[in-house]
Amino acid sequence: MIVSNIVFLDAATLSIGDIDFAELDKLGSVKIYERTTHDEVISRCKDATIIITNKVVIDKSAIAQLANLRYICVAATGYNVVDVKAASARGIPVSNVSGYSTPSVVQHVFAMILSTLNKVESYSQQTAKGRWQESIDFTFYDHSISELAGKTLGIFGYGTIGEQVGKVALAFGMNVMAVKRSVAAGTEVNGVQFVSKKQLFAESDILSLHAPLTAETKGIINYEVLQTMKSSAILVNTGRGPLIVEADLAKALQEDQIAYACLDVLSSEPPEINSPLIGLPNCIITPHQAWASQQSRQRLLDGLVANIDAYHVGNILNRVG
Repeated sequence: MIVSNIVFLDAATLSIGDIDFAELDKLGSVKIYERTTHDEVISRCKDATIIITNKVVIDKSAIAQLANLRYICVAATGYNVVDVKAASARGIPVSNVSGYSTPSVVQHVFAMILSTLNKVESYSQQTAKGRWQESIDFTFYDHSISELAGKTLGIFGYGTIGEQVGKVALAFGMNVMAVKRSVAAGTEVNGVQFVSKKQLFAESDILSLHAPLTAETKGIINYEVLQTMKSSAILVNTGRGPLIVEADLAKALQEDQIAYACLDVLSSEPPEINSPLIGLPNCIITPHQAWASQQSRQRLLDGLVANIDAYHVGNILNRVG
């Protein structure tokens, strides 16, 4: 059996102490670092035959200097942190892990939507302040609560996650519309109505973004689009931050062009101190952790182990370069 020198450069992205790396340890001589700076890559990986990275950049210069490197595993779906072209030129395969986070992201989408519609945090805080205790009735509510049933969910990006979001929405009794390049507008599949982007933006009560970031989708949600949306609409983004022009969204929220935004991703992560969206009363922001359930992170580790195990017997799984 091949004995590999494996270096995991940023394991802190995968575990807060609740993930066991024992299966990874069985695959060779393993060095695990919580975090690694760009300047530390060469010294830490000089003997590595396999590198695991989530967000640490493995660029052309690093690839050229790491003579023992034979395989790169990305502990994520996106692999833009690796210079795939430079790796390929040296015959070094690159693999990612995909599909591990779908249940976690779908759950987070609805957690944000339900928190917004049911005003869970607000009512909990008001109860803590004594508002319910002071009520003359058995109940207390001073803001309207709205049901999902009958509302229209628009899904921009109908891939694996988008499809699962649609299934949950249908279970709630929602109407579901979606945009997918390979499906013609006017087509209905399993209860989902495929429409044009224009119709999706204009008619959605809740618009959920799940598209990959490309030249075509970057900034797809801008002020012009936001003006076409319902004033009662909720925008949800668990996809990629740059799908939204953030200054435009901030302006639209302040002007009540739309009612609410629920964001798990921003264009700069961690965000800048002066991000225009942070602190707005009609904007929920969570710190890019929709993917990060314990079960999701365990599946990610299992995917890494499977990739390396396959490499040891001459197979390359999930090859991206």
